[in-house]
Amino acid sequence: MELLKSDFYYDLPEELIAQTPVEPRNASRMMCVDRNTGEVTHDHFYNLCRHLKKGDLLVMNDSRVIPARLYGEKEGTGSFIEFLLLEQKGDKLWEIICRPGKKAKTGTRFSFGGGRLRAEVVEVKDDGNRVVQFECEGNFYTALEDVGQMPLPPYITKKLEDKERYQTVYSHELGSAAAPTAGLHFTEEMLDELRAQGIKTAFVTLHVGLGTFRPVKEENVLDHKMHSEHYFLPEETARLINETKAAGGRVIAVGTTTCRTLESVASFYGDISAREGYTDIFIYPGYEFKCIDGLITNFHLPESTLIMLVSAFMGYDNTMNAYHTAVQERYRFFSFGDCMCIL
Repeated sequence: MELLKSDFYYDLPEELIAQTPVEPRNASRMMCVDRNTGEVTHDHFYNLCRHLKKGDLLVMNDSRVIPARLYGEKEGTGSFIEFLLLEQKGDKLWEIICRPGKKAKTGTRFSFGGGRLRAEVVEVKDDGNRVVQFECEGNFYTALEDVGQMPLPPYITKKLEDKERYQTVYSHELGSAAAPTAGLHFTEEMLDELRAQGIKTAFVTLHVGLGTFRPVKEENVLDHKMHSEHYFLPEETARLINETKAAGGRVIAVGTTTCRTLESVASFYGDISAREGYTDIFIYPGYEFKCIDGLITNFHLPESTLIMLVSAFMGYDNTMNAYHTAVQERYRFFSFGDCMCIL
């Protein structure tokens, strides 16, 4: 099967890329799509309850974004360096992207926040990423909170006034380089309201690496290599999913990261059970879903692996029609934008 990157292109006017989050969180618009018929209707996220049924289960990614962007200087010369933390490899040991890369040879040392954090390059990887060993007084994450900045995607050019607006209200497992943005629409009150209506909630953890957003460079989609990300599916979540399925309820993934976690476990192990590991699952049209019955997701970049995942779930024609409709109706796109509820 040949699947071309250009098949997933759509024309997006720049002014539709959301630069700031809406207030309150759940006031965003929500496009509702019937994955069987492709029928599109329009609503707001605060009405999500109307589209769910008692006995449905929402599964969310509770990963928390770390202030993963660091600006500092090379020790000895004082020349500028920028680090972007990608993935923890050990105690204060991280894989990073840095620029300018030519300054970061093995053994080079850097300082951030006037020495609050220091780092030494211990390995230069084949893809140009570095592995660095950090040093600091006290807790690493406290130091990172003091000197790091939120790694907002490059298409967001406005400064974020409140760091918490790039976190979900239920985030608590530190480790992501980008937010699982479908969950940004929930408020605590809304989660309480959903639970009161008999809609259950459960959590997985997938630490979002920047590989999720790595552009597809190959014209033949099947040649694209996905970056590996760490996930954890706890016992309680596995139990709730299996109980929901047995009772005829729907399992609805909040976000593509949750979807990839659940489908990874179901695909690799043949069932849903408590698991932890790494996944580089690439979901594109032709994939047969083994766990999820619904998906809540934002609008994704043209030609991205994420729009390919959505196309696999609700059909290529339905997806491209929904996206063209979203542009016509002037929905807000990407991280701080509006969302789709696909059932």
